[in-house]
Amino acid sequence: MAVWDDLVGQDRVTEQLSAAARDADALVTDAASPREGGASATGGSMTHAWLFTGPPGSGRATAARAFAAALQCVSPDRAHGGMPGCGFCDGCHTSLVGTHADVEIVRTDQLSIGVKETRDLVRRSQLSPAGGRWQVIVLEDADRLTEGAGNVLLKAVEEPAPRTVWLLCAPSLEDVLPTIRSRCRHLTLRTPPVEAVADLLARRDGIEPELAAQSARATQGHIGRARRLATDERARARRAAVLKLPLRVDDIGGCLKGAQELVDAAAEDAKQVAEEVDTKETEELRAALGAAAGTGGRLPRGTAGVMKDLQDRQKRRGTRTQRDSLDLALVDLTGFYRDVLAMQLGSPVAIANVDVGDALRRVASGSRPEQTLRRIEAIIECRRALDRNVAPLLAVEAMTMALRAG
Repeated sequence: MAVWDDLVGQDRVTEQLSAAARDADALVTDAASPREGGASATGGSMTHAWLFTGPPGSGRATAARAFAAALQCVSPDRAHGGMPGCGFCDGCHTSLVGTHADVEIVRTDQLSIGVKETRDLVRRSQLSPAGGRWQVIVLEDADRLTEGAGNVLLKAVEEPAPRTVWLLCAPSLEDVLPTIRSRCRHLTLRTPPVEAVADLLARRDGIEPELAAQSARATQGHIGRARRLATDERARARRAAVLKLPLRVDDIGGCLKGAQELVDAAAEDAKQVAEEVDTKETEELRAALGAAAGTGGRLPRGTAGVMKDLQDRQKRRGTRTQRDSLDLALVDLTGFYRDVLAMQLGSPVAIANVDVGDALRRVASGSRPEQTLRRIEAIIECRRALDRNVAPLLAVEAMTMALRAG
């Protein structure tokens, strides 16, 4: 299985990355190729910094990881004309699972990536590969760099080490500093076809074809969300609850109750993550600091600040988890009204939420297209308000009242 097999519906991107990996392989294989100024000095398909952009679920991080694996491929077939990225050799396998010594995969569960973390990455980028062919740094959340962190990264991208490759991922070019994106080669991914996502879920994850197709259709080709919906009963239950909201906003009481339930469900998601991760992190840190076993053990003197730093990080992670969960509910709600609008206009586009067809028809017959558009705009405005750190309950209440008004 080649490293590109999980990159669904991105044939053009796969072709470009394959060509670059082939050029990169030739550079490393040729003893005379390493030179000052980085891989970009070759002028070929390979360069030292890449920016992967595309809508959520398009596979930005998957493409970056696949490319990282292809750069580290050590398959003997390469000497006989085989393409880098076999998917079976030690270089490919360890890169894909995240254990390769020369592939650093960076993602954050915090609201942003700060200067300190970025400086650590830049220091690492100056090192020569320990055993692999390239030093590869995959930054999956480049859009979460603070302005200061972006300025720190700029220097490393401007003057890269000879065998270092930066792979940055972001939803759009506008999410990255202009000075950084101007020094990267851009690759734009598209939302993969629903049929291709369903096929991937059935083939890779062993999901029953009917459930795979339903999940892919409901998430409109978002690979990660489709997989979660197909494999997590709680995710399906939460989606079902969200899609009932349009039928519950007939009166003010229903609006306020629906808003509270949406916010509470997002908070419950954050709590579940905390229960799974925070306790383990806390106990591991306590043990590392020399505290007695059990939660009641006293910490050594002078370590309270370290524990407070951990608690602050956990709190920020909880905030992001709650915000992401709430945003996911709003995306599902937008999809509902998109289907309503398609019905009202007699559009031939496929309906995503076929499992709630009765509710769609009821809302479509009881309202006008212009009302549906205003409702979609209200949901979009709610998402913007959450990005501006408006209190979640206040933002969602305003949205449900606007849904009622139409």
